[in-house]
Amino acid sequence: MSASDRETLRLDFLKAAGLSDAVRAPLPGDASTRRYERLTPATGPSLMLMDQAPAAESPPCDPSWTPDQRRAAGWNAVARLSAGRIEAFAAVAAHLKSLGLSAPDIPALDAPNGLAVLEDFGDALFARVIADGADETALYLAAIEALAVLHEAGDPPATLHGPGGDWPLLTYDETALQGGADLFVDWLPKLDDRVTFDAAAIADWRAAWAPIVASGAAGASVMAHRDYHAENLIWLPERDGAARVGMIDFQDAVRAHPSWDLHSLLQDARRDVSPALEAEALDRYFALRPGVDRAGFMADYAGLAALNQARIIGVFARLIARDGKPRYRQFLPRMWRHLNANLDQPSLAPVARWFDRHVPPETRG
Repeated sequence: MSASDRETLRLDFLKAAGLSDAVRAPLPGDASTRRYERLTPATGPSLMLMDQAPAAESPPCDPSWTPDQRRAAGWNAVARLSAGRIEAFAAVAAHLKSLGLSAPDIPALDAPNGLAVLEDFGDALFARVIADGADETALYLAAIEALAVLHEAGDPPATLHGPGGDWPLLTYDETALQGGADLFVDWLPKLDDRVTFDAAAIADWRAAWAPIVASGAAGASVMAHRDYHAENLIWLPERDGAARVGMIDFQDAVRAHPSWDLHSLLQDARRDVSPALEAEALDRYFALRPGVDRAGFMADYAGLAALNQARIIGVFARLIARDGKPRYRQFLPRMWRHLNANLDQPSLAPVARWFDRHVPPETRG
């Protein structure tokens, strides 16, 4: 579809939603194929236009597909990403709201064409308000409270129901976890020619991660936002309790190990979180979930955090080397620091030995 045809769809959608008079202000883009605009109507509060053309990405995963079928279908199927589908966002939002958490209302929706009007939570991203002087600890502990609500809700439904239709909540399984880790060996050599991985090294890589992948898949027991960090959380201080944490960008939610969103928040790719704050946040999490075996949980936390950091290094390498987005280079040193720290854990010794053999210290940063 041409850009002009897509704009015609947007105009028709806004007219049907009673927003043809709204002033439209595009928001900066991110690493996805979505685009957002802030809508300012003649009367009433501002809103957001979410625009995700359904054909812009490879298809999402059919729940019945085998690992081989997923690999043949493309990356979204391997990783169990939503391909940006509006109906996924709407169904996850409905589930979060049913738990008393803050996801945007959706006053208008055209799922087949990938368009939605959303409640505007404003610009008070956690990262932004902390930079402006807000109490970092209070915000992070509120984010922990919201996660505890989500996790204490227990086993999530296999199918989510939303205004755009049903959407499967798939498990972040072995194929998705190992596929994510493999981005590291696929893309780091394309960014840094000092590292190369032959077939034997890649086989050893997968063997080293196998116990962590198995634990992550076996422990998948809660809904994971999957991109839970300070630039996807919006402070809503006029609300109460966990609802003060406005959630966005959750369309790729899956059933996953409860540590996943925790380490995404506390070992962030984009901003530093002090070890003291990480420790305090984890203490609060376990206080809110007293039935959790902390020692076992933390072993999985370190392993899955390291796997996610290897995945993110691979993602950033791909964005830089393939997509010509050099700004992601600034995040690599922080991810290497997180990964190297987690590799010191005894449970990660096989992975640490692999890095010692194949990734020279001077390339880890």
